[in-house]
Parts: sequence; C-alpha cells; structure tokens
Amino acid sequence: MTARTLILGTRGSRLALAQSAAVARAASRAGAAMGLNITVELKVVRTHGDVTATPLASLGGIGVFAAQLRLALLEGQCDLAVHSFKDLPTAPVPGLRIAAVPCREDPRDALCAADGQTLADLPEGARVGTGSPRRAAQLLAARPDLRICDLRGNVPTRLSRVRGVDLGTDVGTAHTALGTGEPLEAVVLALAGLKRLGLGGHATHVLPPEAMMPAPAQGALAIETRDDIDAELRSVVAALNDRGTALAASAERALMASLGAGCAAPVGALARVNQDDSALVIDARIVAVDGSASVEARDTLALTDNACEADAATAGRRCAQNLLAAGGANVADLRASKPLRSPS
Repeated sequence: MTARTLILGTRGSRLALAQSAAVARAASRAGAAMGLNITVELKVVRTHGDVTATPLASLGGIGVFAAQLRLALLEGQCDLAVHSFKDLPTAPVPGLRIAAVPCREDPRDALCAADGQTLADLPEGARVGTGSPRRAAQLLAARPDLRICDLRGNVPTRLSRVRGVDLGTDVGTAHTALGTGEPLEAVVLALAGLKRLGLGGHATHVLPPEAMMPAPAQGALAIETRDDIDAELRSVVAALNDRGTALAASAERALMASLGAGCAAPVGALARVNQDDSALVIDARIVAVDGSASVEARDTLALTDNACEADAATAGRRCAQNLLAAGGANVADLRASKPLRSPS
C-alpha cells in the first residue's frame, strides 16, 4: 500500500480543529479505499480574525479568516485547507480551487438563552449577542424591542457570555480578539458549529429559515487545494465531495456574488434538494437593518443527472435578480461594509 503524508492547513480554534480533524479522518478513509496509506497532519495557521477584537464586519467579514490559510496553500506550506464555506469570499483566487464540499451539517441558526428560553420567551429589552448584521436584522424583525450587542470570539467564548454559562475561553483565539462585556440573556450561533463541538445542548431554540434565513453556505465546509495538485491527491479529495451540498453552496454563493453583497449586508439564503431529489430549491431574503422590512425570492433547478454546480449557480443568480426586482436594493444597502451598531 502506497504511503503518503498530507499537510492540512487549519485555524487553531476548537471548531476549526474539530472540522479539520473530521476531514483528515475522511481523507485517510478515502485513501485506504483506493489502496493508499494516507496520513494527514494538521498545520495551525493563525489568521487576523483570531487576534483582533474589531467587529468582523468592519474587518471585511467574509474572508478575514481565510487569507492566511490561502497564502499558506499558495506558498506550499500545506497541501489542502479546510474553511467554513460561509467565510470564503465568492471571488476565486488564482492558483487555488475548491476541490470538494463535504456533506453539510444543519445550516440553521440557534438561539442559546439563559433558562432554556425561546426567542418569544426573552424578556422585554433583552440583550442578545451576535456579530452578524444578517442575524441582527432578523432578530429585530421578530422582536424590535431587543437590544443587539456585538459579539466576538469563538463558539465557547460566545456561549460564555450567556448568563449562567461558563465554558472558558478558546485557546485558538488570542485574548485581544475575545472582547468583553456584561452577561447577555442570549446569543445566536450557527447550529452546525454547536453540533460539531458537542455543544448542541446549549441551543434552546433552533430558528427555522422562516424566522432566520441562514448565511449562504452556512454549515458547509470547503476543502481548498492548489490548481496544480497531482492526480492522486485530486482523487482522494474528490471522494469527499457531496453533490447535493456542493450544488446548494454554489447556488447560495452565486446569489451573493450576483447581488454584489458586502460583508455587512443583511442577506440570507438557503438551497435544499427536495425530498424526491428531483429539484434544488433556493430561498433568499434581504432584511432592513432595523428589521422593519424584507423581501424574499425563490428559484428552482431541475436535477437531471447532468445538473452541475454551474447550473446551480445560474439558479442562484436568477434568485438574486428576483430579489432585486422585488425592491431588495431599496430595503438594505447591499454593499454595506460596516455593521449595525446597537447599544451594548
């Protein structure tokens, strides 16, 4: 059996390490199925988003965690990198390619509140933490009385801001990036991250897309490589790809690119394969930053055997045009790069 060691670049947070370790195990299994003895070693790359307390949207939001990983790939420090797909800019990087998109975890958002509360149960004027303008806008659409507080740090750190929860800090993030603040009544986090860390029990209310449309590609991972990888590595990584997830992520990301949406634009999108696998359906929403108005759109792609990611991207672009035709550009500044600031 041919032996080979691969270097996988990853951020150092608990979530990034958990995600990368899962990909590493899957790559080893895929290699074994091909008669290859694949060993995958993790290489931690510290990113700018891990060392500064500046709000993510002010840093550029999407892409702030990816730049150093991509540089490490281009410089040959690692053979592949694992990203949370929602953190990747939609513009391609010369010399790099998304080689696989593994099966998606639950894409929904989750409210994590003190005393097991749901969104409706929160007291008047409750302080809810999130670093996402998309989440903030949809929270205010449901509960205009809430006080939205900026939130930084990785999943355990964010959860620790909830009154009565203490999980400590995340060693993958420098103290300068954690931020401080009074205890909150609740925070909103991606359910996928909670589940991957074994912290799903802290979700007191899983928010359906009707109430909280997820970020494009939320819950999906992207395995990125250089364009010039050899055929053997290409085959191993390709074995990790999940067609339905790849199609959905392509549609959602194409929608964002077509809108020209900035990192602080309150836009959500979710594409899903229907029950009989005959179609990919994408739903999307633009929400005013104060929650006072919103527009929605839907598009459908028939899933023939030949349907590919380019077809899914076309559906995403059609959905974006439907949003604009419904007045989406008048509801919110789609090119916004500064977050909504609320009292904290």
